[in-house]
Amino acid sequence: MSEDYRGPATLACGDTHIPVSVVLGGHREPLDGKFHWYGRINTDARVRSLKESGRSDVAVTLPDGDPTPAKLGEIDPWGHVRVTGVGTPPFPLETLEDIEGSLDV
Repeated sequence: MSEDYRGPATLACGDTHIPVSVVLGGHREPLDGKFHWYGRINTDARVRSLKESGRSDVAVTLPDGDPTPAKLGEIDPWGHVRVTGVGTPPFPLETLEDIEGSLDV
């Protein structure tokens, strides 16, 4: 997975807000034309407990960002919880101007 964001975030589920550390990436899916983002929430007993209790609808918020709807996925052998979303991701996307500007020498 290529990384688009690595760092702190807040995971919200109802009235529960949990500060977490995440690694996120994503891509535009050509079959449906939507942006699919995904990643993992680093090991956190409270997040694992949410997932094990059957909760999967959450919101991910990065510092200075807006809450972004997401779903909790499987728990890996190291205790990380997968998180996925479709549409605008919680992290900023690089614009065409950013890409073209980085090519200038």
